[in-house]
Amino acid sequence: MKPDRASLLFNAIVPAPFGALGIRTADDKVCELVYLPPSFAEKSADSALAGQAAQQVARYLQDPDVMFDLPLLEVGTEFQRKVWQHIHAIPRGAVHTYGHVARMIGSAPRAVGQACGANRFPLVIPCHRVTATGGLGGFANQDDENGFHLSVKRWLLRHEGATASPWQQQSIWP
Repeated sequence: MKPDRASLLFNAIVPAPFGALGIRTADDKVCELVYLPPSFAEKSADSALAGQAAQQVARYLQDPDVMFDLPLLEVGTEFQRKVWQHIHAIPRGAVHTYGHVARMIGSAPRAVGQACGANRFPLVIPCHRVTATGGLGGFANQDDENGFHLSVKRWLLRHEGATASPWQQQSIWP
């Protein structure tokens, strides 16, 4: 029997209320976490590290206060890592805008949004906690108002008990 595409792409796939989350590992590092639509079936971990990552993701999906402790591949530019470091410090339930993050690090909102879109470790680096001034904003380099990725962002923010940012002009909820 020929392996399916998901088995070739991911070291584990964790089911989630919004679909699934694919985990890629290599050389004892987590290389990427990927939001997947419901068409992707669960896949058991094929290594100890993939199993550790899958277990932590599954625990987070049950309890938004779970803290991740995974060896991540070092990726991104110095600027992206600066944005991600700031985002990593946003507490669960809080929401910051791209503009607020930009002011905090001395940058521009669009650059912050691009760094969020380049994040290979969603949940661990919670870019879903960053929104536009006028509402939800984009997510994972996707900006389709009714698309899959924005539905994931909405689910994650609700799961974490998020409320609108004090810097927003509109609600994050439709």
